[in-house]
Amino acid sequence: MCVAVIGGMDRLERNYITEAEKLGIDLRVFTKSAAGMASKIRNVDALVIFTNKVSHKAKREAMNVAKAKNIPVFMHHSCGICTLRDCLNCLKKGGAKSA
Repeated sequence: MCVAVIGGMDRLERNYITEAEKLGIDLRVFTKSAAGMASKIRNVDALVIFTNKVSHKAKREAMNVAKAKNIPVFMHHSCGICTLRDCLNCLKKGGAKSA
């Protein structure tokens, strides 16, 4: 399973990836809007957007790709490790509903 995180904190990027690896999830982290971000998230299984730490441009770009490719989007206000862990656990169980 491949999941992309949009937003969050630069200093926590390594921790986000470590938490995902514990669950066997390939995680792509975009704390800022990056060149070619849309093409890099086209084939992910889900998007997690941390709404308190994301630019409007990055969120808009991610949402456009998600709508076009029918990718589930999960939005959380908090950008902590525990929030990501809970979200990834729900994704693994298949019990979460998309935004």
